[in-house]
Amino acid sequence: MHSIIYITLCLFVVAVAIRPLGVYMADVYSGKTVWPEKYLGWVERLIYRICGVTLAEEVGWRGYTLAVLMFGMFGFLLLFTLFSAQGMLPLNPQHFDGLAPDLAFNAAISFVTNTNWQSYGGESSLSYFTQSVGCAVQNFLAAATGMVVAVALFRGLARKQVATLGNPYVDMTRSVLYILLPMALVFAMILSSQGVIQNYSSYASFIPLDGKEAMQIPGGPVASQVAIKMLGSNGGGFFNANGAYPFENPTPLSNFLQIISILLIPAAFAYTFGVMVGDRRQGWMLIAAMILVFLPLLAVAEVSEQQANPRFDAHFIDSSAGNLEGKEVRFGAASSALWSASATATSNGSVNSMEDSFMPLGGLVPLLLIQFGEVIFGGLGSGAYGMLIFVLLTVFIGGLMVGRTPEYLGKKIGAFEIKMASLVILIPAALVLVGTAVAVMTEAGRAGIQNPGAQGFSEILYAFSSAANNNGSAFAGINANSLFYNIALGLVMFIGRYWLIVPVLAIAGSLVTKNTVPVSAGTMPTHTPLFTFMLVGVIVLIGVLTFVPALALGPIVEHLHLFQNFGGNR
Repeated sequence: MHSIIYITLCLFVVAVAIRPLGVYMADVYSGKTVWPEKYLGWVERLIYRICGVTLAEEVGWRGYTLAVLMFGMFGFLLLFTLFSAQGMLPLNPQHFDGLAPDLAFNAAISFVTNTNWQSYGGESSLSYFTQSVGCAVQNFLAAATGMVVAVALFRGLARKQVATLGNPYVDMTRSVLYILLPMALVFAMILSSQGVIQNYSSYASFIPLDGKEAMQIPGGPVASQVAIKMLGSNGGGFFNANGAYPFENPTPLSNFLQIISILLIPAAFAYTFGVMVGDRRQGWMLIAAMILVFLPLLAVAEVSEQQANPRFDAHFIDSSAGNLEGKEVRFGAASSALWSASATATSNGSVNSMEDSFMPLGGLVPLLLIQFGEVIFGGLGSGAYGMLIFVLLTVFIGGLMVGRTPEYLGKKIGAFEIKMASLVILIPAALVLVGTAVAVMTEAGRAGIQNPGAQGFSEILYAFSSAANNNGSAFAGINANSLFYNIALGLVMFIGRYWLIVPVLAIAGSLVTKNTVPVSAGTMPTHTPLFTFMLVGVIVLIGVLTFVPALALGPIVEHLHLFQNFGGNR
C-alpha cells in the first residue's frame, strides 16, 4: 500500500502542475509578458543586441531548420574542444587530462543531442570547468532545442496561409531565460537544502579503516547540474552512479522531487500545444494517450520488481521487500521502478538504480518505453512533436477507413506530410535494429558484452535503442567505452536527433501555408475517447510489431529461462 500511495502522490503533483505550467509556457512562446521579464528582460535584449537578432523577424521552415542545425554544430564543436583540451583549462584541481578523441566525439554529440549517454565516469574524467561550462550549459541549450522545434510545429498547425514559423533565436532565448533557468535555479536551491553538494573544492582524501591506500571523496558543482539534468530531460549525472549517488540524491525527499521533475515539463508541454492551437481539448487528448500507455507499463515494472528472484534461496536471502539487487535500499524497489519508467518514458535517461539488475520484465518496460519513440511524455518538446507525428498518422489511417481526405485541426493532411511522418517513425527503428545487428555480428561489438546470452543481447539492444531515441540510459553490463561503440553510438545519436528534426520542421512548413477547412459532418473529431484509443493503438502496434522479434531474443527469453522450473518459488 505504501508503494501505491508514493506513486499516486508523485503523479498527482505532476497532474496538478500541468495546466498552470502549460499555460505559462504558451505565454512565453506567444510573446506575452511573463513575470521573469522583470528581472531578466534586460538579459534578453542584450543577447539580441550582441547577436544581431531582430525580435520581429521570422523565418520559414528552411531558415528555422538551418538555424537549429547550425546551433547544434556550434555546440558540438565547442564541447569537443572542451573535452579534448580540459587538461589545459582552469578549474581542474584533480588535473584530469583531455578525453580521447573517440570518447570526446561521443560525449560531445551526446550532450548536444539531449541524449547524455556517458561512456565515462564523470567524477573520474571531467574537470569542474568542463562540467560547468560544457555539460551544464549544453543541458540548457539542448533541452531548448527540442522545445523550439515543437513550438514551430505548433505554429504550423495554428497559423494559416503564411510562410513563417517564428524566430528560432528568440524562441531559444525565451525558452532558456523564462522557463528553464528560473525553474532550475529554484530546484537547485531545494536540492542544496537536501544535501546535494555545490562547491569547487579539491577532492577530500581519507584513510580507510583497513589502513591501506588513501581514497578520495569527490566534490563539485553538483546541485546546479542536477537541477537542469532532471528538468531538462538530460539525465547525464555528475557522478558515474547518477541518481543513486548520495551527493546527487541524498534523501527520500530529493528522490521524490527528482522523479516529479522528470515528468513535469514534458507533461505540461502537451497542454501548451492545446493552448497554442486554440483547442485545449487537443492537449488533454495527448496527455490521456500518454497516460494510457504509461500506467500499464509502470504497473508491469512495479509488479516485476516487487517479486523475489526465483533463483534466490528464501532461507538465506529475504526478498520480502522485492528485488533489491542493484538498488539503493533507502529508495526501495517501488521508487526505483517508478524512476526507471519515468526516465525512459521521457528522454531523461537518469537512473537511481542499476537497470541491468532488474528482473527481465522489469527491464523490458524501460526498453519498450524507449522503443515507442519516447512519445509517452518524451523529452522537452521532442515528446510533443513525436506524439503529434503519431496523431497525423492516426488521422491518415482514420481517413482511409472512411474514404475521406484526412484532416487535423482543419488542415488537410496530404502525401507530403505522411511521407515526412513516416521518416520520423522509421529512422529510429532502423537505427536500433541495424545498429544492434552490426554490433552482434562484429567482433568489436561483441567485445563490449560482459554478460553472455540473452542478457548480453539485451544490453546491446538497449544501448542502440537509447542512443537512437536520445534517452541516454543503459544496461550497465556493457562496456561502451571503445572505438566501435563511441563512434557507432555517436553517429546513431546524431541521426536520431537531427534527421528527425528536419522532417518535423518540413511538416510544420507545409502545414503553415495551408488554409483551414470548415468542420463538416464527415470531419473526424480528434479530442474524443475514441480517437485517443485509436492513437494509443497505433503507437503500441507500431512499437510492438517493430521490436517484438528483437525483444523475444532478449528480455522475453531471459524471463522464460529465469522462471523455468522455478514457478513454485515465486
